[in-house]
Amino acid sequence: MDTIKELVDRLAKHRILDREEFCFLIDHMSKDGATYLYEKARNEALNSYGNRIFVRGLMEFTNYCKNDCYYCGIRRSNPKAARYRLTPDQIMDCCRIGYGLGLRTFVLQGGEDPWFTDEKIAYLVESIKKSYPDCAVTLSVGEKDLHTYKRWFDAGADRYLLRHETANPCHYASLHPPQMSSEHRKECLRNLKAIGYQTGCGIMVGAPYQTTEHIAEDLEFMYGLQPEMVGIGPFIPHHDTPFKDRPAGTLRQTLLLLAIVRLMLPSVLLPATTALGTIEENGREQGVMAGANVVMPNLSPVDVRKKYMLYDNKISTGVEAATNINELKKRMKAIGYEVVTDRGDYKKP
Repeated sequence: MDTIKELVDRLAKHRILDREEFCFLIDHMSKDGATYLYEKARNEALNSYGNRIFVRGLMEFTNYCKNDCYYCGIRRSNPKAARYRLTPDQIMDCCRIGYGLGLRTFVLQGGEDPWFTDEKIAYLVESIKKSYPDCAVTLSVGEKDLHTYKRWFDAGADRYLLRHETANPCHYASLHPPQMSSEHRKECLRNLKAIGYQTGCGIMVGAPYQTTEHIAEDLEFMYGLQPEMVGIGPFIPHHDTPFKDRPAGTLRQTLLLLAIVRLMLPSVLLPATTALGTIEENGREQGVMAGANVVMPNLSPVDVRKKYMLYDNKISTGVEAATNINELKKRMKAIGYEVVTDRGDYKKP
């Protein structure tokens, strides 16, 4: 416990450890050590943002994808996926509902769908910003070139989420088809930062073939990138993918990494993800108690939510639904936190 406590204190002070120390911290974390780590992380989040939990209205607007990532339920090679695309009118209707609920950030997330051209995405961003100028728009639509990212930024996009999945090239290759590369993913993230987006990276915890050394490498990459957002959730297998029989990532390790990232990047916007709520009923509350400060309730039409199935058993009609925001507020209040519906911008340290 003394060594663990010493490493946690050093991380809180210096914001970084070396790779071997990260590995030791993850592999030898005791129950008492985890309690100490979570308390430190929680206090760091409170110092940066108070007891405020920011909400983002999530719109999963297409589940078509040109990519064939081995872990993903909407991969190109899955013939059983029930495909859909929301129309611009449906997307704007989601925004209208979300705005009425008090949401001031909208997240457009989808597969890499060629039907949604650069022009169409720019049009959607411009339409949302024109109708709701006091709102932030976050995009999460995959790998694009610098010119495209710049165009969307100029159209009014504020933030971009692109999980790097794994910083290790060999591990990346074991999760993705040969035409995709870790280096290109990282280049996209560097381009997004250079343009001026509030940029989000992240990983799946417990992904197939993942080692503690891979996770330590991911932490080093995150520290170097200095993202404004980090998305961390457990790997959950999907029954129509090559990894259908792989075990899911654990709540415990996900919480450990949320807390470590909070100490490493004290001002980061850190979601307690839907996947956390999928593997444990109160998973998101536990995420908040480990340092998370963002939740992303779903604004998508109810009839498509079960079709955006990246992994099995994804929750889609309970407290994660934006229309149940009062229930979300009640649950967060029960653990001492206040759900706020402003833009919730990144606060520079």
